[in-house]
Amino acid sequence: MISRVFVFIVSAAMAVLVAGCATRATSIEAQWASPSLAGRAKVQSVLVVAALRDSTHRRMLEDRMVAALSAAGVKAAPSHKFLADGGQPSEAQLRKAVADAGAAYVILSSISGVTTDVRVTQQMMMGPGWGPGWGWHGGMMGPGWGGMSSFYSASWNRSIASDVRTTQNVHGDTRLFDAMSSEVVWTAATRTVTGYDSVPAMIDQFVALIVEALKKDAVL
Repeated sequence: MISRVFVFIVSAAMAVLVAGCATRATSIEAQWASPSLAGRAKVQSVLVVAALRDSTHRRMLEDRMVAALSAAGVKAAPSHKFLADGGQPSEAQLRKAVADAGAAYVILSSISGVTTDVRVTQQMMMGPGWGPGWGWHGGMMGPGWGGMSSFYSASWNRSIASDVRTTQNVHGDTRLFDAMSSEVVWTAATRTVTGYDSVPAMIDQFVALIVEALKKDAVL
């Protein structure tokens, strides 16, 4: 009975841990909103730009950001409808894309860097007591190692190898520009921990987090 309860508790704890990791895959490390937004109407039209070299990821991020912004009542368009893949657009091309989209703002997301965390853990274990044990030897009380070989074997069996895990973090930079003045009016720095979800799932979490943050800052 005790073993079943123990297994249930461990299983439940692991399920909570896995769920927690999935929900925390992306987090906002810092965000800022310009004081000038206080006197403006909420954003109504946006051109969504993902500055990513991978064209598939670029289109996926732009389309899903457009869908999330549209659901929030914002007229949004993806830049891939106006700007070709595989190149860095000039300012003139970017301004033309903004005009063709009829957007008053541009939201641009990019990767600012990648870092790797290394975590080394070791399970709790019971080792031999410090110093020699004591026992009867030849009718006298004295050290009772039981032989150096036996002591070494017991220590070896109690040893557990360290568990080394590496985690890759993708750091993102998302900025909202006023298309007319090119002023940055809102920005957020994010961190996405890879390895827990697929790329589409991580993009969905990222988009949801950014849109929710924009709503909380009354930008949308």
